[in-house]
Amino acid sequence: MDETVVEKKKVVLSGIQPSGNQFTLGNYIGAIRNWALMQDSFDCIYMVANEHSITVRQEPAKLRENTYRAIASLLAAGIDPKKSILFVQSHVPAHAELAWILDCYTMFGELTRMTQFKDKSAKNADNINAGLFTYPTLMAADILIYQSDLVPVGADQKQHVEIARDIAGRFNGIYGNTFVLPEPYIPAMGAKIMSLAEPEKKMSKSDPNENAKILVMDKPEDIMRKFRRAVTDSYGEVRRGEDKPGLNNLITIYSVATGKTPEQVEAEFEGKGYGDFKTACGEAVVEMLRPFREQVETLMKNKDYLDQVAKEGAEQAERIAMRTLRKVQKKVGFLPRP
Repeated sequence: MDETVVEKKKVVLSGIQPSGNQFTLGNYIGAIRNWALMQDSFDCIYMVANEHSITVRQEPAKLRENTYRAIASLLAAGIDPKKSILFVQSHVPAHAELAWILDCYTMFGELTRMTQFKDKSAKNADNINAGLFTYPTLMAADILIYQSDLVPVGADQKQHVEIARDIAGRFNGIYGNTFVLPEPYIPAMGAKIMSLAEPEKKMSKSDPNENAKILVMDKPEDIMRKFRRAVTDSYGEVRRGEDKPGLNNLITIYSVATGKTPEQVEAEFEGKGYGDFKTACGEAVVEMLRPFREQVETLMKNKDYLDQVAKEGAEQAERIAMRTLRKVQKKVGFLPRP
């Protein structure tokens, strides 16, 4: 009898915070477009991390709206609720329950070394709250509660996976095998997109200069304006060079948006100036983002559907999360729930 062994897929956990226009062009090209491609190879769990958002003050009505927009954005990016689990963090209370237990197995010194705490404290000097300090433990709970194998992160966020591994290893060492030790997963990234105003820096949604970043929900006229103002150089020739970071960035963006190689881009614009090239870049990006933007706008008109997706996702997530939480509670000596 021929018995086919089906290899269990690895579990991938990823999340986004509901902070307005969630994605920059860089996020979209470099990561978000790839999330949908992961669904056939992995058991994917996607979370809207609204509990993490309140480490800085939020306007309640805006946070609710942004949470809906985050769900819509993930759906528009190709996340399929039939293939993946898509849910809102606060709809699964087990995250916060596990986070408190893990707080008691996280060392003060570990949290003081987290670079994002230092960065956010500097930006929010009037609101350095306990949540801002301990949120890496909540993030560890997010990861560990689903026995996640892999966590897609940029190189600058590997520290969060490392502290989750340290906490899990410490707990496992005391109580026996409880948590899977997660690994950071650096997916095959799209091109790295730099700031339009300071092309030596990565494009960032937190950049106070609105002209430095393209947000995926920007209006076409705003995208065109930002590209026309993009920093280039004084050479005037659409050709890459080591001392031309601004132009190199625009060629990369145009290549991604059109599917052309950088060599083809240089050939297309031979003899043409930067004005023509910047206009073409803007138009290509507008068209690349149009289907995504229109899908988000359509979904935002159907909050009942978004609620249904979130409800079904939370039910699936909670079933998995409660298995881990009950195991942890038993190991630390809590009475079983009546």
